Amino acid sequence: MNRSGAADLPLHYGYVPQWLADRMAKLGFAITETLIMDYGKTEVIRRLSDPFWFQSLGAVMGMDWHSSGVTTSVMGALKRAINPHSRELGIYICGGKGKFSRQAPEEIRNVCESTGLDGEDLVRCSKLSAKVDNTAVQDGFQLYTHNFILTSEGQWTVIQQGMSEGYSMARRYHWHSADLSSFVSAPHTAVCGVNQGMILNMTDREASPAQKGVLSISKEKPELMMRDIQQLVLPSHHDVRTEDVDLKRLGAVLWLAHEKQPSDFEELLLLEGVGPRTLQSLALVSEVIHGTPSRFRDPARFAFAHGGKDGHPFPVPIKVYDETIGILQTAVQKAKVGQTDKKEAIRQLSELARKAEKDFTPTGGLDQLIEKERNESWKYGGRTVFGKAQPPKGQQQQQLRLF
Repeated sequence: MNRSGAADLPLHYGYVPQWLADRMAKLGFAITETLIMDYGKTEVIRRLSDPFWFQSLGAVMGMDWHSSGVTTSVMGALKRAINPHSRELGIYICGGKGKFSRQAPEEIRNVCESTGLDGEDLVRCSKLSAKVDNTAVQDGFQLYTHNFILTSEGQWTVIQQGMSEGYSMARRYHWHSADLSSFVSAPHTAVCGVNQGMILNMTDREASPAQKGVLSISKEKPELMMRDIQQLVLPSHHDVRTEDVDLKRLGAVLWLAHEKQPSDFEELLLLEGVGPRTLQSLALVSEVIHGTPSRFRDPARFAFAHGGKDGHPFPVPIKVYDETIGILQTAVQKAKVGQTDKKEAIRQLSELARKAEKDFTPTGGLDQLIEKERNESWKYGGRTVFGKAQPPKGQQQQQLRLF
């Protein structure tokens, strides 16, 4: 299934603290290794081309669930983690933000020297995708991020982002090489977002006469267009609200993690000793790895794995995050030597949560869940860019009396 599309995100400034960046790289690498092991590197490329899956990945990694920073921080973490192991994994990440985006052509050529791929053709694809989204489609967004991700067989996806300060929004564009036949005739089925008035789209089918007079991007004859466009327009509010989350799906994960014990399920016996809060995170990570495309329509739900660096929906639970990384890394390493039981148990988590949805009726509201997570965040080493989470006042006084 071929995917390309766009995502509109509120424009956020700020930084990713080192304590989170390091963990994002470790978790991103473990997720990528598991995907390759179970589904192959072609599937990694396909998923990265899906704006909904990419947003869900960023949320489960502890980034702000909807901000423009998801793009640069997730791709930066993946590049740092994956590229040192590219020959083993067969996946290479080129480009980046700002000046690093301009290094993409040289990085692509370097990859092709070691893989035997056609470097100039792939550099052309990289440049054309940027030209289309930055020049041929003039929608008010100026590109400042360009990532070109390719496999050792030459399949590729592009993830790039433009900024529109006038509207305080960023727009992320996704491309996928599968069956792409033309860069100049509707390479996207649509570029979707909030209507901001008339735009100049030189890739529209009816723009052929103007193309001949103005653009010489390609000499090929346009015939086909990419199918199954994905559109994702995220709200301007920073907090997570009921309308942002499928409560039935989230509730089933919480029920599995907090109400039922792993010993109730034969498939989960190998996860004995894992606390309910870590099980909650593992179930959401499991779904990012094993879930089908329809499961990622509410990316905010995945923020309930590891919160967000700005405290929305709650502070990042460092202890839970580290335990999740450790369990996933151990499962991957054991699977490499033929011991797949633990990896299979993690896979079963997403299936069990999905099956539980059938008979699950949500009780309580999202606000109560968020309040509970925030009140208990200090127990798990909760942390944001503003500092460490503190116990609620009553519990704080109780703690003081103990010392």
